[in-house]
Amino acid sequence: MKQPSFFLPHGGGPCFFLNESGPMPPEWQAMGAFLAKAIAELPERPKAMLVVSAHWEEPRFTVHHGDRPPLLYDYGGFPDHTYRLRWDAPGAPALAARTAQLLAETGFAADQETERGWDHGVFIPLKVAVPDADIPTAQLSLRRDLDPAAHIAVGRALAPLRDEGALIVGSGMSFHNMRLRDGSVQAVADAFDDALTAAVTDPEPASRNARLAEWETLPHARLAHPREEHLLPLMVAAGAAGDDRGQHVFRDHVIGWTVSAYRFG
Repeated sequence: MKQPSFFLPHGGGPCFFLNESGPMPPEWQAMGAFLAKAIAELPERPKAMLVVSAHWEEPRFTVHHGDRPPLLYDYGGFPDHTYRLRWDAPGAPALAARTAQLLAETGFAADQETERGWDHGVFIPLKVAVPDADIPTAQLSLRRDLDPAAHIAVGRALAPLRDEGALIVGSGMSFHNMRLRDGSVQAVADAFDDALTAAVTDPEPASRNARLAEWETLPHARLAHPREEHLLPLMVAAGAAGDDRGQHVFRDHVIGWTVSAYRFG
């Protein structure tokens, strides 16, 4: 069965696991509940996952080929136990190799590496979504120039993976401005989210991708994303969508932001 592509919010740091033995903090419970169902309720379980996280950038698109990647606790100032979290899913070298092949066939210069661990944009949301850590996973970097059209094109190149049983996951945040976390821009955040959702759900794929490539023209775009690394995983997911229309599958207000998730297919 053809798998969808997703753009999922990954929260803030280890937000879902701040209480070592208790429930999720109330502010993050709605997002956590969504993530817990997003993959579990798919009609068919993915054979593997390819994750594009906001927290890995390289000069060229780079594919991780490791068998058992370690975890990168790339956050700071959180409780000690959050630096002992585990999510020990196997790597997916075959998926990584297929990813590199598809990129090469479509003219993208791509690198490969085996040493880097999974950053928190991978293991934090997937620890909620796939708690048994039993789906092989590979990771693809962003390209450091953060060119939205290039990331859409990379997604388009990787679309065949969906027909081969792989789930493509863009992991980021639809709003990401670390200076504004006090609720003072909630109306502005809502306006940006409305405009972004209208672009994502455009029924014409070419128009959708063109609107996303020009995301800076959306209302309050640079206030929502002073730097766009947390939005770029959406571009990959949208590029991989092909003719599948984007669906707005989650929205919440958290830490003063408006945060959405999208599914294609």
